[in-house]
Amino acid sequence: QVPLVESGGRLVQTGGSLRLSCTTPGGSFSPYRMGWFRQAPGKERQFVGSITWRGGHTFYDDSVKVRFNISRDNAKNTVYLQMNNLKPDDTGVYYCAGMESDRGNFVYTAPWDAWGQGTQVTVSS
Repeated sequence: QVPLVESGGRLVQTGGSLRLSCTTPGGSFSPYRMGWFRQAPGKERQFVGSITWRGGHTFYDDSVKVRFNISRDNAKNTVYLQMNNLKPDDTGVYYCAGMESDRGNFVYTAPWDAWGQGTQVTVSS
């Protein structure tokens, strides 16, 4: 597994926008899929969305499908989570994750090979 470093989490008001970034230090980086999960206090880590590294195919949880967008910059070894129209229910620690091969069931945490440290997103009412 390669280390992942996240950034961008902060306090934002309801209706605001925020972009999270996740990158890995230099070298060759070619995962099959990158994803974002989030975890609210007292809740289990939940799938937010994912993107395939080569084709850029995205998949989102219904709770964020309209408001969030995942993109990646292969040359920068970076994946982004653009969050719009944020709601208090979006509050939580956001984690990026990497998957080395297409192992399926990627809405669950178990198949993922690498995780970032998490970045706190707080949406105030």
